[in-house]
Amino acid sequence: MGDRLQFEEDWREQSLWYAVQTHAKSEHIAAAALSRDGEVEVYCPRLKFQRMTQRGKVWFTEALFPGYLFARFKAASHSRAVNYGTAVRRILQFGDRYACIPESAIDQIRVQMSGADICTIEPGAEVGDEVEITTGPFLGMMATVTGLLQGKQRVRLLIEFLGRVSEAELSLHDVQSGRIPQQSFALG
Repeated sequence: MGDRLQFEEDWREQSLWYAVQTHAKSEHIAAAALSRDGEVEVYCPRLKFQRMTQRGKVWFTEALFPGYLFARFKAASHSRAVNYGTAVRRILQFGDRYACIPESAIDQIRVQMSGADICTIEPGAEVGDEVEITTGPFLGMMATVTGLLQGKQRVRLLIEFLGRVSEAELSLHDVQSGRIPQQSFALG
């Protein structure tokens, strides 16, 4: 029993990475608040991408792990401050223990994010995607991507117009895919 108690004390005194659950869409607010005093190291990886809205193409920034961020701190001295931090719901727990994240996992995410906190994902479309045309005379029309041309800077589309199916070529930046382009994040 004494060894287990010593392990618990050692664990609580080490500065480890933990998963912190935040309020919806407030990961960046919680990260800023937790990192203010300099006692807690925070990592909140985010993705920046374009999406079509009623106002046109708009850039969005969202958390890579929606509703969560990573914080490195000593549980014994900082868990209360983290748990009651601005926009924080709780430190993720399994039973009575906080969920520790291996340093190697955080390092791997940082490598995949090219060392940045925000990774910009360029617009993209794949063959077979249904896209919306965002400029020109076909504005607002839906089309199907049939080919990627010239290093993916142009796309070949099938457009149904006036009862006929026609083929057209447009710049990749003149179409908007309905899906968020996916970034490959492999943890292993």
